[in-house]
Amino acid sequence: MAKKESPLHQLNAYLPNGSFDDVVVYLQQYKVQLTITRERSSILGDYRNSIANKNHRISVNGNLNKYAFLITLLHELAHLFTYERFGHRVQAHGAEWKAEFSKILSQFLSKKVFPADIHSTLLQSLKNPAASSCGDTALLRVLHQYDAKKEGIVLLETLPEGSQFYIKGNRIFAKKETVRKRIKCLEIATNKLYLFNPLHQVTLLNKG
Repeated sequence: MAKKESPLHQLNAYLPNGSFDDVVVYLQQYKVQLTITRERSSILGDYRNSIANKNHRISVNGNLNKYAFLITLLHELAHLFTYERFGHRVQAHGAEWKAEFSKILSQFLSKKVFPADIHSTLLQSLKNPAASSCGDTALLRVLHQYDAKKEGIVLLETLPEGSQFYIKGNRIFAKKETVRKRIKCLEIATNKLYLFNPLHQVTLLNKG
């Protein structure tokens, strides 16, 4: 997976207005090696604690919109703060991490760097932040509004039941019923059923 390490001034292009200076303070204070990666389907960011002669390392997907990028970076910084206080003695997304994430997130919320809809959604999650931004459906839904629009790409939840769509790898599915918080979909080639996140980005199949 190709990565790039950018000079700090280039980081400004990935962040919302008004957040750069405070972010840089943390990166410099804790000597963080920040890398910006290509899109990763399974994670948005990653933290590795300092060992031997290596600094703390954080990576964030560079394809994220500015608000998602900042939230992901704060998520990973909260892991750093938790490690500094507790080492490996606590759970990765336990009460200690949640407290650290809520604290740093509150700091940036007070600076009004997020649009109103993202701001209000984040306020609701402060008491019990999700272990992964990917797992916070309400936050993902509002963040999606700020993604660069891609022709033909839609959220699965917006398609009528019975619609056919394809995903990466040109696998074709038919949308079925919703089961709890997932949508059941039938893969046409294998006749197997899969559960999808309602916010999975798919391409509607043009049968014409």
